[in-house]
Amino acid sequence: MKQTAVVTAGTAGIGLETALGLAEAGLAVTVVGRNAERGARAIERINATAPLHSARFLATDLASLDAVRTLADRIAAEGPLTVLVNNVGAMFPDRQDSVDGIEASFAVNHLSPYLLTELLLPALRAGAPSRIVNVTSGAVGVAKRAFDAVEPPGGYYGFHWYGRAKLANLAYALELAGRLDGTGVSVFAADPGGAATDMTNGTMRDPKIVSPGLRLLWPLVRRKFERSTSGPASAAAKPSIFAATDGSLTGRTGVVIGPRAQPVTPLRSAADPRVAEAVRHLSERLAPLTAG
Repeated sequence: MKQTAVVTAGTAGIGLETALGLAEAGLAVTVVGRNAERGARAIERINATAPLHSARFLATDLASLDAVRTLADRIAAEGPLTVLVNNVGAMFPDRQDSVDGIEASFAVNHLSPYLLTELLLPALRAGAPSRIVNVTSGAVGVAKRAFDAVEPPGGYYGFHWYGRAKLANLAYALELAGRLDGTGVSVFAADPGGAATDMTNGTMRDPKIVSPGLRLLWPLVRRKFERSTSGPASAAAKPSIFAATDGSLTGRTGVVIGPRAQPVTPLRSAADPRVAEAVRHLSERLAPLTAG
């Protein structure tokens, strides 16, 4: 049976490098993104490597929950799925809402991959042994851990709110791993470390994305960030590719793969059942599996 993979936000940067790695591993890769022109370039680059199966592009606005539902319906109708890589990520220097009226960072970085994953679980079960890979971030370490509402108390600071959404998604991944244990569907999180990508270029140089206290240390923080993002996206994609394909992970689940493409200990708050429960209740309320 042909093995299939879906990579969200796969038209450039870490997502494209992940798609290239999965195609090289013999999977038939579907790249998901917003821009058709960039999608065509990505597919051309993947197919130029002469993969076992030709890649394809599906245009989807992953910030729209209805668009995510439509995407999931299309993929699920095509049969079993082997690998789902939730690579989508976005950081916003100023607060904004998604098309669904939900704070954009939480919508894109957590609700979108949450909803896509839940809707594709039947296809992943049919494709077992299969894997789900949620791309996480070191920014989870500066996140507020309250998930009673979509927006935490206090002012908007893009980096912290991005980290909070990624923390929600990491907690969800670990909870999902336990829920699916024994089904043949393994769940992993992959931390890419840092790379200069469209998301990070420019955004992280703006001190207003962090809280006032951290701004005092901004020159030091910025230099550290610039060093950490000096590597290529191909290196940052290795944890995702490892999580999706490496044989050493066969039969395992609930593992976080660090920037060196090795298992690491998850953040304590992400493994807290109370955090996972709050995230799940909030996710089910904001992103129901069926519209309306």
